Amino acid sequence: MNTKPRGRQFFFNPGPTNIPDRVLSAMHRPVFDFLSDEFLEIQDRVRAGLKRVLKTKQHVLVYGANGHGAWEAAIVNVFSAGDTVLVIETGRFSKSWGQLATSAGLKVETLAADWRHGPTPEALQARLAKDTTHTIKGVLVVHNETSTGMAHPIAAYRKAMDAAKHPALYLVDTISSLASIDFRMDEWGIDLAVGGSQKGLMMVAGLSFTGISEKAMEAHKKATLYRGYWDWQEMLSMKPQRFMGTSPVHLVCGLDESIKILEEEGLDAVFARHARLAKAVRACVTHWGGGATADVQVDGDGFKGEVGAMTLLSADPSRLSDSVTAVLVPKGASVDKLRKAALNRYNLSLGGGLDVLSGKAFRIGHMGDLNEPMLLGALATCELSLRAAEIPHTPGGVTAALDQLADAA
Repeated sequence: MNTKPRGRQFFFNPGPTNIPDRVLSAMHRPVFDFLSDEFLEIQDRVRAGLKRVLKTKQHVLVYGANGHGAWEAAIVNVFSAGDTVLVIETGRFSKSWGQLATSAGLKVETLAADWRHGPTPEALQARLAKDTTHTIKGVLVVHNETSTGMAHPIAAYRKAMDAAKHPALYLVDTISSLASIDFRMDEWGIDLAVGGSQKGLMMVAGLSFTGISEKAMEAHKKATLYRGYWDWQEMLSMKPQRFMGTSPVHLVCGLDESIKILEEEGLDAVFARHARLAKAVRACVTHWGGGATADVQVDGDGFKGEVGAMTLLSADPSRLSDSVTAVLVPKGASVDKLRKAALNRYNLSLGGGLDVLSGKAFRIGHMGDLNEPMLLGALATCELSLRAAEIPHTPGGVTAALDQLADAA
């Protein structure tokens, strides 16, 4: 007997995300020449659209790769072996970006912080002010930390760098924030913005890109790390400008359509929709936990303390993410049992905890192609799965989400 759940899967992992039918249809076409006038026009349109989404008038280069590829491209194009970079600690993905920088031959220093809070702009300013010889060549930060469900103050960090009068390049990962949360590359003084196709841009994984400031382009001319596939100069020298090697034409067609969808709705409306739905998720989770808070600390070295009742991982209300919510579960609860019940019994896909949060948390993604009926169905099924996994919770979280949405209407 086939026990696979019927119906379409409700995909609420925090990336990749649901793909609109229009985007799938745009990719469903015969192969065509990546040097044809038709494709070059599509490619130019996508690059211009990404500039509008990033809110930049500077350079944008696109790669056939996921976000890790764009991380590497950012590092190898502007730094030299032995350079020091400062990574602002936010969670699993800031940690991973730092590890990649280390593997590329850089010296990596971490501005340490509890993952439930993140470093303050004042801490960044103080550290940079001490660097009177300007040894630190770059500051790396993840805007929206997918592992913790927290969005960090990118504009405030830039102001801290300016207050310290420090010339370091400012590199920002926008992978799970772009097209879900407001991002302003030029206005916020960002030198390198790293993005990927598979989250707020509502596409499959496989395309990534960097927004590049003139300052970063000047640094590129002096940098000496091996670049290979990621070499900006090589990409820019090709006429017409195109991908290194064979272009992923179908992915570019899909991204072209996703940008059209975003701009039809309007970016401000997209951000407002994500904020509205995120508040409903948090109202639901807070109800499940009976309004409890957790006295625990989380950092790259481990998880300290015990959780008594389900609660939001973020301990800073000002940094709550509008694209993903991370939920701490009570001691003794099985995240694995919850996710398996959700997927195998009810066809709902949820994210698990990453790194030191493995087994301690689960994550609800709410970015991209999403509306109220989809969200409420996922939250109701999540509550059903909590019951199946025997995780202590206060029933009625969906009603709290309904009330939140009704108040926002």
